[in-house]
Amino acid sequence: MTTQSENELLTRVGPGTAMGMLMRQYWLPACLSSELVADRDPLRLMLLGERMIAFRDTEGRIGVLDHRCPHRGASLFFGRNEGGGLRCVYHGWKFDAAGNCVDMPNLTPAQDFRQKVRAKAYKAVERGGLVYVYMGEREVAPPLPALEVMLCPPDETDLLCRQRECNWLQALEGDIDTSHFSFLHTGKIEADDIDPNHMDRFQLINRAPEYQVSTTEWGTMYDAYRPAQPGYTYHRFAHFVLPFWTLFPNGPLRDNIIAQAWVPLDDTHTMSYFLSWKRRTPVLNASRTGQRLPDLDRTIPALPNTTDWFGRWRPVSSRDNDYLIDRAAQRTSSYTGIQGVFQQDAAMTESMDAITDRTLEHLAPSDRMITITRRRLLDAARSLRDHGTIPPGVDDPGMTSHVRSGELVVPAGQSWLDAYTQEMGQALHPGLAAAAE
Repeated sequence: MTTQSENELLTRVGPGTAMGMLMRQYWLPACLSSELVADRDPLRLMLLGERMIAFRDTEGRIGVLDHRCPHRGASLFFGRNEGGGLRCVYHGWKFDAAGNCVDMPNLTPAQDFRQKVRAKAYKAVERGGLVYVYMGEREVAPPLPALEVMLCPPDETDLLCRQRECNWLQALEGDIDTSHFSFLHTGKIEADDIDPNHMDRFQLINRAPEYQVSTTEWGTMYDAYRPAQPGYTYHRFAHFVLPFWTLFPNGPLRDNIIAQAWVPLDDTHTMSYFLSWKRRTPVLNASRTGQRLPDLDRTIPALPNTTDWFGRWRPVSSRDNDYLIDRAAQRTSSYTGIQGVFQQDAAMTESMDAITDRTLEHLAPSDRMITITRRRLLDAARSLRDHGTIPPGVDDPGMTSHVRSGELVVPAGQSWLDAYTQEMGQALHPGLAAAAE
């Protein structure tokens, strides 16, 4: 059982917390590149409980600054983004993307001391349509994350972000809990409704898989396995990658190149960034009913963005409208009455309260991946806090460039790790090929 003190350590991410220290070792996705336009409106950002202002200057450089002007603490959100910097409208002090004060127009030349003033600035870089921010203390930031989907050509990669109104860990744990798929997402679909050649049919024949879990260099891994056709076994492989990345099975292992980040905005708000290779095998139709098996949500209706700290990428379906649940459909044609995989997951994880009380849980064998992942996080956070041990993947993110989730049918009795390794050796690797060019 997870104790109350362990739950506090796992869920709190603000400055000075053990998990917050762990998160700050890594580059964090902060916003979409498209959200920042040169010399246009600055953007409020919340990351790990810290309030920041992001902007793109005249030359296209990205600045991410503490929202408080170093002069008197007025928010730079109201600033003018102009002429290569962000100008506070209170007294006109101006700061460039690196946080340097470049103008003090309310002072005479003899009084000017701009060289002694800096706004707190965070390192920021762009890659693949995302802006990443480094919040750690290193003078030279570590390498960027290098999951396989991040190495694919940007024009072959889909990118979607949506907010989840709950703690980051319970949102993430939904991704590494594989048995819920056969209920929450496919509970109304029967095996006979599925094309007999479709691998997902096996998880509807047997909705209670066996599990194998393991720690890895980069985090944790599971295999959920069931009987397939006589003499064969159906496997679903997935990974957790420190500090908050999930790779979950939603297609054949040979080309299911995806990743999802669950980035804590603060202790009770999380932003999901989902990256997917566009050329992966599409989900097939269920043959007799015409239904589609649940796929990763390509479009999730969102409310118009607002300028408040949590006003970005909020789904239309939310706790305020009971996730648009259709009780009539739930009784007849839908297991949940809620449309969409993301929305179904949100209803479950947000209903646990903003931060779930894990001391009330009754964990089962189906929760082994969750149990081992919590332990992996606790060990990494404590090792950093108590001994200064750098967490896995910070200095060697390339270790994850060959990690992938997906489904596979192999002869019964074959080792799950051997089956995974063998298939990965024969799989398509467009990201690695692109990175080598």
